[in-house]
Amino acid sequence: MISIVIPVKNGGADLVRCLEAIARQRVDEEFEIVVVDSGSRDGSAGRAESFGARVHGIPPSEFHHGRTRNLGARLARGDTLVFTSQDAYAADESWLAHLTAPLRDGERLAGVYGRQLPHHDARPPERYFLDFLYGPEPRRQRLEEGEELSFEVTLFSNVNSAIPRRTWEAYPFADDIVMSEDQEWSRRVLRAGFGLVYAPDAAVHHSHAYSVVGAMRRFFDSGASAERAYVDEHESRSKSALWKAGVKYGQGEIEWLWTTGQRRWIPYTAVYELGKFAGLQLGLHHRRLPRSLTRRLSAYDTG
Repeated sequence: MISIVIPVKNGGADLVRCLEAIARQRVDEEFEIVVVDSGSRDGSAGRAESFGARVHGIPPSEFHHGRTRNLGARLARGDTLVFTSQDAYAADESWLAHLTAPLRDGERLAGVYGRQLPHHDARPPERYFLDFLYGPEPRRQRLEEGEELSFEVTLFSNVNSAIPRRTWEAYPFADDIVMSEDQEWSRRVLRAGFGLVYAPDAAVHHSHAYSVVGAMRRFFDSGASAERAYVDEHESRSKSALWKAGVKYGQGEIEWLWTTGQRRWIPYTAVYELGKFAGLQLGLHHRRLPRSLTRRLSAYDTG
């Protein structure tokens, strides 16, 4: 059995769209939906139940990216755990089959993750970001002997992922990380000798319409989690690599906007990316900042 685990809070129309797309899946295996609802007030729990989901409620204060997904996995009955988000929906009826198929090949895989496509109204910066991370080409990720961890090797996303239950039981998600629990998890399983597969045919639609401030806060939290999710033992070298990668990314995005005839977006994109970059750098150094400031910058408690 496949268990699809979805953390939910006030999912609204997004949740209905997600569940409708799941209901249309064609896969040669029984599947269930497990929803962990953290205090929705918009009827999300009832909507999920109307689609046949098993719903478990928790107080909003107990929500935590890793902890809540671990709870959903414990409640699930399947030997394959699929994780997605309430604001993501399958691009076609074969999403679930494509996402879980690589786990049946016998290779020593810890997990599979699929493509994320922007919504039709996504802004150019978000479109470029998603295509940069989740492009059309499949790939296999494995840590070779003597190789240092990098963002490219550890890339993994629980917006659209499948993990064998036995692997999750041996390597559950961290309960005490602000966010990026999927990236922290991928580091551990790669070091344990497992591989990861990116399956672009297993696509969901998922994007955000962040403001500049919202993007800065999002990347502040990402930076605050980086010491366990992205940055390797050689911290100064890893942070330098992140800096260089950020500059290269920004240059590539401006070039893409120019060559695709979206030049009017360049001023906005420059400000938007500077906000993201500032948030990331502040997050990387969050322990040096006053607690009062980190609380204002973060959407979560960074500790």
